[in-house]
Amino acid sequence: MAEDRLKDRVAVVTGGGSGIGRAIALRFAGEGALVAVLDVQAENGEAVVREVEESGGTAAFFRCDVSRQAEVFQVFDAVRERFGPVDVLVNNAGVAHIGTVETTSEDDMDRLYAINVKGVYNCLKAGVPMMKGRGGAILNLASILSSVGVPDRFAYSMSKGAVLTMTYSVACDYVHEKIRCNCIAPGRVHTPFVDGFLARSYPGREAEMFEKLAKTQPIGRMGTPEEMASLALFLCSDEAAFITGSNFPIDGGFVTLKV
Repeated sequence: MAEDRLKDRVAVVTGGGSGIGRAIALRFAGEGALVAVLDVQAENGEAVVREVEESGGTAAFFRCDVSRQAEVFQVFDAVRERFGPVDVLVNNAGVAHIGTVETTSEDDMDRLYAINVKGVYNCLKAGVPMMKGRGGAILNLASILSSVGVPDRFAYSMSKGAVLTMTYSVACDYVHEKIRCNCIAPGRVHTPFVDGFLARSYPGREAEMFEKLAKTQPIGRMGTPEEMASLALFLCSDEAAFITGSNFPIDGGFVTLKV
């Protein structure tokens, strides 16, 4: 049952059309937020808005390529015109990449930087001024790969390390503006991306490889988008009013447990 922990707060969720972003958008709307769903895929974003509205919540879709600063600024202005200034910003939009430094091309590196790093910067640059003098909550989606090395994740680890350090910097620079900035560091989460990756990479062996990947988490399974959304809700609500500049692993014990 909704408790209205974000009642009437304007929440921007980037990459809100699928996976973790979708779960966060639905959860926030269920807690009374006015949710701006940003995504490059209109069909997915509009579907999430319909889900929100069918559940009695309020949301609107805004197509946005977070790598393009002018477009981000235009979208944030449109959100303010529709709902009011942003109170909560969730920087979830991102892309994955598999490869070592040798197999990562310049185009690969540029793409990861443009979306995962510059995209977060662009949204922070648009969102922070709306929060100054009013306060607000920012949540960035980092990764366990911000803290530990995993094979074949060179560019992705680079990008998520940057997300972690941007989190610390924004928290430090704007603590006196009553803006809180935290990040969560998911382990493996079962999203449509995982299913697509397995279908492309291991045709006919999807179930076998899913089980293998799931067991790399000490807890014995992948996380769910809904579990990520529960932590996101807490960190963006007043229940976390004393928390800023922190990184929260949510990874089934991957980083700290050796079992």
